[in-house]
Formats: sequence, structure tokens, C-alpha cells
Amino acid sequence: MKDLHMHTVFSDGKNTPEEMILEAIRLGLDTVGISDHSHLDPCGMTLEATEEYHREIARLKEKYAGQIRVLCGLERDFISDDFSDYDYVIGSVHLLTMPDGHHVSIDWTAEKQREGVEKYFGGDWYAFAEAYYATEARVVEVTKCDIIGHFDLITKFIEQEPAFDVHHPRYVKAWQNAVDELLKTGKPFEINTGAISRGYRTEPYPSREIRDYIRAHGGKMILSSDSHQVETIAYKFEDYIDEI
Repeated sequence: MKDLHMHTVFSDGKNTPEEMILEAIRLGLDTVGISDHSHLDPCGMTLEATEEYHREIARLKEKYAGQIRVLCGLERDFISDDFSDYDYVIGSVHLLTMPDGHHVSIDWTAEKQREGVEKYFGGDWYAFAEAYYATEARVVEVTKCDIIGHFDLITKFIEQEPAFDVHHPRYVKAWQNAVDELLKTGKPFEINTGAISRGYRTEPYPSREIRDYIRAHGGKMILSSDSHQVETIAYKFEDYIDEI
């Protein structure tokens, strides 16, 4: 089993890469990928830290060779300018760039998300969703990613603060259009359990409806924990292993 989405003290995680790797070994994983946030992401590494990150993961690859396969990954945001070499890249959309150059937060807090919708979309949550999924549709093209990260991140707060209806025709059409475009790339979508482990959701990204649609249309998926600490590596993988 592998877990390729995890964060460390190089970005917004709580543990060092070595601590994450040691826990992955204890859990019996055969492959572990460290994928800290890219430069320009609000939680991302500086360019200087990125160089140190490459050196540290290279050191750990060698140190733990024979015990576990260690990969140097990156969660590259849509607005990132870091296109250096990695073993793999997760492509994600954490922000929407507005015409005035400002950004609307997708997942920082429910309050920040609501403020952005009011200011830039006139309170129209479906216009916000349409803009988000239009951006998601291009995430592989722009980030050159190998894995599509938490596809419906826009719904991070939907269980706690149901600001819109995920069954509304405009919302459904928006995500279906994005999935259809991304399926053409052949890249796998995450089944991402991170929002469950952090108490925001009771199901992974994307929702079951979206996962069913992806599978029905020939898409591929992989499990990821989006772990920010050792306690949540491979979180609840056993509940979704049959879906990949």
C-alpha cells in the first residue's frame, strides 16, 4: 500500500519528513510520498526551503532504501511557479485568481470563502462553483500534475455550513464538465481522506456521487490521506480500498 499525499514541517505539517517515513514503515506501507505545498500557495515553501526539501528527501530515500520506497513529491497549486523536477506532482486549486489580481480562498476558512463569494460573485454560490470547476478542468494542463488533488475541495465546509445545494443543476453541470475534461488526460483522481481526519467532512473528496461518475466513465482513482501529522497517515484507507 502507498500514501503519496502528506505534508511536513516544510509547509503546513506538524512532523518532519523522517518522522512521517518512520510511521509509514511502522504501518507497513511499501511506498511513501512526501508532497509539501508549492511556492506561492498560502501554506507553501519558499524557493530556498524548496532546495533544502529536495536535499532532505534525497537523503531519506537513501537512508531508508530497502525498508520503504520514498518519493519526493509536490502539491503544486494552480498558481505555483515551481516547475522543478519531482518524482510526481499533485495538482490542486486552493485559490481562484480574480480580474483585479486578488484571490478567493477555496479552503482556508468558511468565513474567508463566504467573503470571497459575496465580494466577487455577488453572493451567487453557483457562479463561484462554476468558476472553481472551470479552473479545476485545467489543473492537469497548468500544473503538469500526475495526480488530481481533492477535486471537490470547494465543498470542504458544506456539511458544517451548507451554503449551497450540491444537487443543484448548475453545480452538477459544473463538476461534470470538469470531470469530463480531466478524464481526457488519463490522470487519476484522489480519494482524499484528509477532511475526514481533520473533522470537516464525514466522507472523502470527491463525494460519492462524483466518485461513481468518474468510475462509470472509465476514470482512475488512488487513495491519499493528505496527512499533516503522523497520526493520520493512510487514514481510513480500509474503508475505501475497494473503490480503487
